[in-house]
Amino acid sequence: MTTQIGALPRSTARPATAVAGGQRRLPLRRQLLLQIVCILIAATVLFPVLWIVSMSIDPRNIARPDGLTLIPPGASLAAFDQVIKQPTPNPVSFLRLAANSLFIAAIICVASVGVGVLAAYAFSRMRFRGRETLMIGVLAVLMLPAVATLAPLYVMLSKIQIGAFNLRDSLFGVALAVTSGTLPFAIWNMKGYIDTIPRDLEEAAAVDGASKLQTFWRVILPLSTPVLAVTAFFGFTAGWTEFYFSWQFLDHSQDFTLAMALNGMVGGYGVTPWSQFSAFAILVALPVAVVYLFLQKYIVSGLTIGGVKG
Repeated sequence: MTTQIGALPRSTARPATAVAGGQRRLPLRRQLLLQIVCILIAATVLFPVLWIVSMSIDPRNIARPDGLTLIPPGASLAAFDQVIKQPTPNPVSFLRLAANSLFIAAIICVASVGVGVLAAYAFSRMRFRGRETLMIGVLAVLMLPAVATLAPLYVMLSKIQIGAFNLRDSLFGVALAVTSGTLPFAIWNMKGYIDTIPRDLEEAAAVDGASKLQTFWRVILPLSTPVLAVTAFFGFTAGWTEFYFSWQFLDHSQDFTLAMALNGMVGGYGVTPWSQFSAFAILVALPVAVVYLFLQKYIVSGLTIGGVKG
């Protein structure tokens, strides 16, 4: 047997197409294609936003300027100043409208999370008579469009009157009406997430002497933070942008919401003030965007897990 002198040792290096973690690197041509697709998607999403921003600082109040430019001639923030002082002919300030919308959004957010997580935990962990029927009922309500419940809720809430207070003609009544539509989604989404939490954790807590309530409060709720954030975000968004119920239920201008005021600017006096309308739209959308940025990491994980289980 002869031994080859100078034989090169077998290389232990990874192939050029492999990266850390065992994943294969995409070919350059495919990377370029994906980058182009992402750029096109980003441009499609950002173009309307840039258009709205440009219209909001355009003093000419026109929807289709000659040659769209990001910074129009004579650009100013006068439209923002005007809509903050008094966005509509009604004697209601922007802060008052924002406070009304925030009140509705806060009630919907708290009710969706508070009631929804209790119902979701019961459906996920407990076995009781009528459980399947109730779950099917919640799913049936989820499939109905919110507008379909407008008429019956209008009649029901109008019958609840205490002195001069009518529940239908109040911000609290609007919040209850919207909550009835957001709860089914909250329950099903949170149930799907709670189903993914191992029961062994609850059994271990029970062995250590924890009660059902302590297990729910100290084990289930901390682990359900992502889906709670998702539910809170959707509840806040539903209340902040709510229009249908507010438009039909509320009679007094002091109770109007941001969405109602924004709709009232369309075609006012035969002409829509596009600069003020765009500025108002940006101010309405800004809080939702800020909340989403703070809860982004929880929202992504909560939707991907809670949306595919259960």
